[in-house]
Amino acid sequence: MKNFNGNVLFLDRADINTDEIIPARYLTEITKEALKPYLLEDLKFNGFDPEKDIEGKSIIITRSNFGCGSSREHAPWALEVNGINLVIAESYARIFRQNMFNCGMMAVELSSEVIEQLFIECSNLATTIETDFRNNRFIVRSGKKEREISFSISGFDRALVEAGGWVDYADKNY
Repeated sequence: MKNFNGNVLFLDRADINTDEIIPARYLTEITKEALKPYLLEDLKFNGFDPEKDIEGKSIIITRSNFGCGSSREHAPWALEVNGINLVIAESYARIFRQNMFNCGMMAVELSSEVIEQLFIECSNLATTIETDFRNNRFIVRSGKKEREISFSISGFDRALVEAGGWVDYADKNY
């Protein structure tokens, strides 16, 4: 199972699409590693600099409809090769969400109210998340504050994460 703990990158924008996650011009690369330097290269909004803001982060918290646009596994691969195995958002494009779980990663949905509170209370502070996968909760530490947030994923998505992704799941079950 992958690591779902670490420092948080807050991306305060909805509708971040797969071309912004990994630009289409890099889809000819033949290894995941080759995608690494281009993660979020084309994502533009005030206060975000991919060259400075991604390093050392392993979790993304963002707004709604993350991963919209073209359906491609390259977007989760680019996150994974950069050590980002968990994205927390209000909602996802369906295919992106399933590609995350197929890769053994997590795309967890939380309510817009919870996401808004996290942005208000934590986005301007160094924030870490510890994932208690067994008990379906996140332990969020920001500044001197700590809070627990419950989450849910389906039994099948849980099995994919525990197996390390679809290929390993299929090897064990078929």
